[in-house]
Amino acid sequence: MGNSQSRAIRAYRARLGERGLARFEVLGREADRDLIRALARRLAQEGPEASRLRAAVSQAIAGEPPRTGGILAALRRSPLVGADLDLQRPRETGRDVAI
Repeated sequence: MGNSQSRAIRAYRARLGERGLARFEVLGREADRDLIRALARRLAQEGPEASRLRAAVSQAIAGEPPRTGGILAALRRSPLVGADLDLQRPRETGRDVAI
């Protein structure tokens, strides 16, 4: 490899490092190549989607069961908390059905 190519590669990898990225090699099946590349591309992005994907993959690999109480926590964060809504329904016995 020529001297100019080596400098270009070092500069490119330095720019990646400044962005918090690293180049590395993985081994996998040929059929999974596109999947792994797409996963790596998504994980390299910033944002909530990358964070959710990172958490889901980490949880799947770790084999830990999902945490319980997620629905309850979401309801507690609801903007309707403390709105004093009347959620009572009138109780009716229904109608008689001849069998």
